[in-house]
Amino acid sequence: MSIRTGEDYIQAIKSRQPEVWLGGRRVTNLAEEPIFKQPIKELAKLFDMQHDPKYQDKITHICEETGERVNNAYLNPRNGEDLKARRELFEVWSQATFGLMGRTPDFLGTVVTAMASNDWFFRQYGDRWGDNIVNYYKYIRDNDLFLTHAIINPQNDRSKASNEQVDTYTHLGVVKETEEGLIVRGSKMLATLAPLTDEVIIYSYPSFKPGDEKYAISFAVPIDTPGLRILCREETQNGTRSTWDHPLASRFEEMDAVLVFNDVLVPWDRVFINQNVEAGNLLYPKTGINLQPSHQSAIRGLVKISFATEVACSMADSIGVDGFLNVQNQLSELLQGVETIRALVRIAEYEYVMTPYGEAIPAIVPLETVRGILPKLYPRAIEILQIIGAGGLLMSPSGADFANPELTEDMHKHYGGREGVTADERVRLFKLAWDLCGEAFGQRLVQYERYYSGDPIRKMAMFYNTHKRNNPTYPMVEEALRVSLELSKETVTI
Repeated sequence: MSIRTGEDYIQAIKSRQPEVWLGGRRVTNLAEEPIFKQPIKELAKLFDMQHDPKYQDKITHICEETGERVNNAYLNPRNGEDLKARRELFEVWSQATFGLMGRTPDFLGTVVTAMASNDWFFRQYGDRWGDNIVNYYKYIRDNDLFLTHAIINPQNDRSKASNEQVDTYTHLGVVKETEEGLIVRGSKMLATLAPLTDEVIIYSYPSFKPGDEKYAISFAVPIDTPGLRILCREETQNGTRSTWDHPLASRFEEMDAVLVFNDVLVPWDRVFINQNVEAGNLLYPKTGINLQPSHQSAIRGLVKISFATEVACSMADSIGVDGFLNVQNQLSELLQGVETIRALVRIAEYEYVMTPYGEAIPAIVPLETVRGILPKLYPRAIEILQIIGAGGLLMSPSGADFANPELTEDMHKHYGGREGVTADERVRLFKLAWDLCGEAFGQRLVQYERYYSGDPIRKMAMFYNTHKRNNPTYPMVEEALRVSLELSKETVTI
């Protein structure tokens, strides 16, 4: 099997029965569950795009190893052209969801590809782990599988390490080893889209301390593995809202979940790191799994902020306030932010570097700069939407009001925009904006962007510390002081 169709994906959803809990009840029919039904269709469209002649050559390629067509997420980049080929996939799929789905299948496809491309890292701790990650990469590539991941411990007592929690297995850890594999218990988050995926891969940020050995693990299992429980957050839409009234929330609900492992068996061939603090802490800096997917997230973020900016500009135009100086200033702030991120993405591709293992990776500084900008720029875009929309965001009627003949005159008289913008057009545009800046759906998107790459304050501090480590001196300052000192000798006696 190579690239799947949307129907293939939907049939896969129907064929399994993961333990999914939502609102205190167990969901037994994912494909027909109102909250999941439309998001499943939106994800299915991405798989269908792989077969569309308009997109196929942009987002897929022929695998040299198998001769089959596969998704570009599984392309191990060997040069700048390969990075551009992956960018086309990231752009096409992000644009299909307006950047509002942060965990489309290309994200973790890219992560596992980076892991397999750096199998040398896993082999340092045993060839079996290197073999496992390479074989797993081939498996998901050749079957076009959709993964989620869970890489963060739940927020219990954050002042204590995993091994210091009241319950030894609050955080996910190994209970014992058996002939068949590891028995694991505990929880991880934040598994975005978990109910709608094929598999889950577990790994962690580099934060392990001595004594955390049992928690320093990495593995992958099917999402319906016995003993794996998926606890969904409260939904941001109930699945019954019309697309007229909620054009985004009704389509792109991206469910997040806590994963609870109740003595789950992880077969040995699915284990990549086994109770190794050093390996767990070095996984990120040594394998590039922070860099390759950050290319995807930067492009997805670019599309998302571009969309929010377009909505702000459209809304301002629809009510004729984009001629006001203050509004022009706000919109220009967003437009320049978009262009800054666009330029940074291109520079990251242009200034790519080659690893000793023949992998082309985007330049880290531009991508980390994007990661520093987006957590501030996207919330700012939402604030500007709220300011421009003002009270109009709070007073939108529903599609049912427009459909009632008794209200037609009032609707068109009192809800129209500037000349040339009908009431229907203005209200639907404001509802689009409200989904982004007012609804729980939109507020989740803001919070998601703030913490997409981790703690933004810590990330900025890491950026500075890395800069200082790579630039231990300040040559321009030293040159300015040297020259001025030389010149001073001609006029000043010291």
